[in-house]
Amino acid sequence: MLQLIRLASPSLPVGGFSYSEGIEAAVEADLVTDEASARAWLVDQLELGIARSDLPVAARSLAAWRRGDRDDVAAWNAWLAATRETSELRRQSEQMGRSLAQWLRQRDANDARVAFLEALAPAPMWPVTFALAAEDSGASARAILASFAAGWAENATQAALKAVPLGQAAAQRILAALSAAIPAAVDRALAMPASELQAFAPMLAILSSQHEEQYSRLFRS
Repeated sequence: MLQLIRLASPSLPVGGFSYSEGIEAAVEADLVTDEASARAWLVDQLELGIARSDLPVAARSLAAWRRGDRDDVAAWNAWLAATRETSELRRQSEQMGRSLAQWLRQRDANDARVAFLEALAPAPMWPVTFALAAEDSGASARAILASFAAGWAENATQAALKAVPLGQAAAQRILAALSAAIPAAVDRALAMPASELQAFAPMLAILSSQHEEQYSRLFRS
C-alpha cells in the first residue's frame, strides 16, 4: 500500500503537475468556469476517457508484466501511442513514461524489464510504465488501478485549482467526487473486453489542439 501511495503522489518525479490534459483550454473556451463545471468536466473525463483507455491498458500491461509477456506489453504500448489524439497528449504520456522509467532504473539498475521498457517505440507510455512500477508491490490489479486513477485525480484537480481558478476547499470537494467515482471506473476497466477499449473524446481532442496554440497558458497540455 505504501508503494502505491508513493506512485500516486504528485511528488513522484514525473512532471504530472505540469499538464492540465485539456482543462486549461476548456477554461479558455468558457466550458469550465466554476467548481460545478470543473467537477462535471473531470468526472466525465474519468468515466468517458481514462476508464476506457488508460485504466484498461494499465490492467492489461500489469497482467503482461506479471506473466513475462513482452510482446503483449509492446502491443498495448503501441496502442496507447496510436490513440493519443493530439501531439501534446502523446508527448505528455511519453514524457511521464520516460521519467518514471528513469526512476525505475535508479531503483534497480539490474532489472532487465526496465531496459526493455525504455526501448519501446516511440517511447514507454505512462500507463504501461506505471504498471511495471507497481507490479512488484504485491497489490491486486484493482488496487493498482485505483492508485493510478487517484494520481491522475490529484494532478487534474490541482490543474483546475490553478486554471479556473478554485479555492482549496472547492478542490477538496472535487477530489471527493472523483474518489467516489474511481471504484466503479476501475471495476469497469477490469471487466472491459479488449474490443471495447477506445480513446474517443472529440471535445477533449479539439480543445487539446486549440491549447497547442493558446495565447497564454500555464500548462504543457
